[in-house]
Amino acid sequence: MVRKAKVEFDESPPDFDPNNPYGDPVAMLEYREYLVREKFIQIETAKIIRERLRWCYRIEGVNHLQKCRHLVQQYLDATRGVGWGKDARPHELHGPKKDSD
Repeated sequence: MVRKAKVEFDESPPDFDPNNPYGDPVAMLEYREYLVREKFIQIETAKIIRERLRWCYRIEGVNHLQKCRHLVQQYLDATRGVGWGKDARPHELHGPKKDSD
């Protein structure tokens, strides 16, 4: 019996035609699951960064504005466009993230 060294997952989005969503209902459901899974990954990433930021605020004390600035920027970038659209941010911030690079 031969074992694989590691398990590989297909993380690419499924083949789905948005112009004809009901043409292939299985692909539509797979695409919806893919979007939900990606959204949960973004939310959990933001939670991890928030915990690091909270720790940095506690450790650095009065110098937190200078020492934790990079974490604040990472947290703001991670939360932009994340969520289910029920918060009070402007509509343009709910879209996909724009790469400034």
